[in-house]
Amino acid sequence: MPQFDVDLFVIGAGSGGVRAARVAAQYGARVKVAEEFRVGGTCVIRGCVPKKLLVYASRFADEFEDAAGFGWQVPAPTFDWKTLIARKDSEIARLEGIYRANLERAGAELVEARAVVEGPNTVVLPATGERITARHILIATGGKPADQPHFIGREHAISSNEVFHLESLPERITIIGGGYIALEFAGVFAGLGTKVTLVHRGPHLLRGFDDDVRTSLEAAYRERGIEILLERTVARVDKTPGKLRVTMSDGSTHDSDVLLSAAGRVPYTQGLGLAASGVALNDRGAVIVDEFSRTNVPSIFAVGDVTDRVNLTPMAIREGQAFADTVFGERTTRVDHQRIPTAVFSTPEIGVVGLTESEARAVYAQLQVYKASFRPLKATLSGRQEKVLMKLLVDGATDKIVGAHMVGDHAGEQVQLLGVALSMGATKADFDRTLAVHPTAAEEWVTMRTPVA
Repeated sequence: MPQFDVDLFVIGAGSGGVRAARVAAQYGARVKVAEEFRVGGTCVIRGCVPKKLLVYASRFADEFEDAAGFGWQVPAPTFDWKTLIARKDSEIARLEGIYRANLERAGAELVEARAVVEGPNTVVLPATGERITARHILIATGGKPADQPHFIGREHAISSNEVFHLESLPERITIIGGGYIALEFAGVFAGLGTKVTLVHRGPHLLRGFDDDVRTSLEAAYRERGIEILLERTVARVDKTPGKLRVTMSDGSTHDSDVLLSAAGRVPYTQGLGLAASGVALNDRGAVIVDEFSRTNVPSIFAVGDVTDRVNLTPMAIREGQAFADTVFGERTTRVDHQRIPTAVFSTPEIGVVGLTESEARAVYAQLQVYKASFRPLKATLSGRQEKVLMKLLVDGATDKIVGAHMVGDHAGEQVQLLGVALSMGATKADFDRTLAVHPTAAEEWVTMRTPVA
């Protein structure tokens, strides 16, 4: 048999790559992991984790405001952006250290350099010219911000990478996009006191989400003072002393301090030598894989956002685990890409699992829709008008719950447990016979009795 330098070479030390490398090493494989930036990947370094820390910071404004309704006399609070960013950077450095230590403890070797695939079993490090042979190669390079939309002056825009390192909190920000990233940063900056203008080319935000969720969040964001410009695009941006002049496709203009292009992310495969090595890519540049994350080249695999299947950190981790179990653990494992719980950390928060109403209607002839919209108990004293939305979709023929959707406080926490229930095949009768926890918002899941459609 041919001799290889390592059993597994992983390109990318993000969530999926690190999990695959650790588990493979624990199975006894000789593993090297190459990372050209920082260990931890998008999620840890410039994605989920730092973003959620900023989300937490932005929500204190609501707490200070609401406190007065409960008798608290709170002096006018002040906020310091530099303190937040410094504390965030410190926490990210700590987490990166944990990722590095976990790789080391597992016995995987970290190579802090860019790596390029040179063939089915060869990786080259361009910085040194070193060539490493591997029995298996795993591509786990994740994604990168999509190219700026094509408008005059797009060089003045920043991406979701740079937004974490702004030197100061802008007074005004224009955000391009209508998905997770754009909406989460819109909520962050609005909560911190920035004037936010959100620009989206579509008729509604959050394409692919349930229509009630989309319209509910749009109403909540407008109530919070976020200006939402739908079915429009940025035509040009001109930099003038102290500001950016943004001209829209309809001819209107507004001034901004920062222009954030948050129109999504794309697989990071450019310059990795994949096409030259015979690895098939789709029209978005994503690595095409089968149910076991194997490419058309039998020795090369890919997991996580670089495959553009389900671009969520827990899915990358699950795919990395399944790859290592299958290839090195003699435990053939497929990953279920259905019934995936997910959250959007907007404010108010969104949590969903399963089908949207339109998707469910296309599948189930006897669909039953249960819905509740109400002001939470806390709002009765705080005076806040924002409502919670909860929605259950039930197949009337089998009574199985096929979708659950929520807009409101702690929706992400609630949908995690709803995901457990749906993955077990929970029925509406199962929910109905579950005793409500009162008084909570979550009790609505088990007290909705009459379908609205």
